[in-house]
Amino acid sequence: MPFYHQLGKIPPKRHTQFRKKDGSLYYEQLFGRIGFDGMSTNSYHEQRPTMVKEIRNQYSIAPKIAKATNIQSYRLRGFQIASENDYLESRKVVLTNSDCNIILAAPKESTKDYFYKNTDADEVIFIHKGSGKLRTHLGNIDFKYGDYLVIPRGIIYKLDFDTENNRLFIVESYHPVYTPKRYRNWFGQLLEHAPFCERDIRRPYELETNNELGDFIIKVKKQGEIIEMVYASHPFDVIGYDGYNFPYAFSIHDFEPITGRIHQPPPVHQTFETSAFVICSFVPRLYDYHPQSIPAPYNHSNIDSDEVLYYVDGDFMSRNDIEAGHISLHPAGIPHGPHPGATERSIGKTSTEELAVMVDTFKPLMLTEEAMKIADETYYQSWL
Repeated sequence: MPFYHQLGKIPPKRHTQFRKKDGSLYYEQLFGRIGFDGMSTNSYHEQRPTMVKEIRNQYSIAPKIAKATNIQSYRLRGFQIASENDYLESRKVVLTNSDCNIILAAPKESTKDYFYKNTDADEVIFIHKGSGKLRTHLGNIDFKYGDYLVIPRGIIYKLDFDTENNRLFIVESYHPVYTPKRYRNWFGQLLEHAPFCERDIRRPYELETNNELGDFIIKVKKQGEIIEMVYASHPFDVIGYDGYNFPYAFSIHDFEPITGRIHQPPPVHQTFETSAFVICSFVPRLYDYHPQSIPAPYNHSNIDSDEVLYYVDGDFMSRNDIEAGHISLHPAGIPHGPHPGATERSIGKTSTEELAVMVDTFKPLMLTEEAMKIADETYYQSWL
């Protein structure tokens, strides 16, 4: 997110002596992206952030592919993913390619005896059910239903949930996640026509500054494996930081829809972008107001991208027999559009209450074994 944020105590100048009351130094760390060319944050630690005592278990979490080449439209019944106690074990990759993983998770418990760091990918976690607090080494953010949590790669974090009934839709991106470029001016400020602005972005608001020594387990994701590393100091020991690289939250309920006299194309719903896919938000909005308008989307061919739609809430006007938690996959190369009767039903309607998250990838997605467990394999015939 290209704007500046400061939290806690920092010295007046970078890379200079910053001392504690006892005269010893705080330890500076540059936390940056794309070498030294991307967004970065300078943080100051009670202890050296480099003290690894032990490397323990290492195991693969690479998704098992069921269909590597796919031309078939699918519906996945997302709420059939079983709840599990542990956060990492609850994460099930259902769709994947070399740019991203699309994950469903239903964790019952907060992250307890370990911290987590994804060094492979940025994470965009959509909160479908549940509330709580995202705790990170760069500060904490409260979350609730409808929030996107954007966690840049390398952030050390925990998720604390208020209840056991939690449902998450997660996109792991091997490319940096940004707000769409066309929404920003040359300086990075969000423009007047953007469907959200900086006031809608919730940044970390509190630091947990621990100065403890001991055995602290960080489960690190690296090249599709989890590696358990034991550090000698508490990873949440930052006294302050400033910069542009930090986690943040944005609520889908704060997305202001762009509407018109006739049906608007999907890019008007775009919320995040990478060089390999986009994420869009479909929110309650007024329908098209041309006197002869057809509110239902027109049939269209995904020639260059796979379309994934995660249904969150409301009435999904263009689909028959779709429920909250369902995922539709419409692969590149074949046309799709409203289900039979949907076009006719839409005429004369003035608004919709639908809520959904869409991911359009520029490379084909592969279905995993976890996806096939919850797949409706007759969905592609639902236009007959």
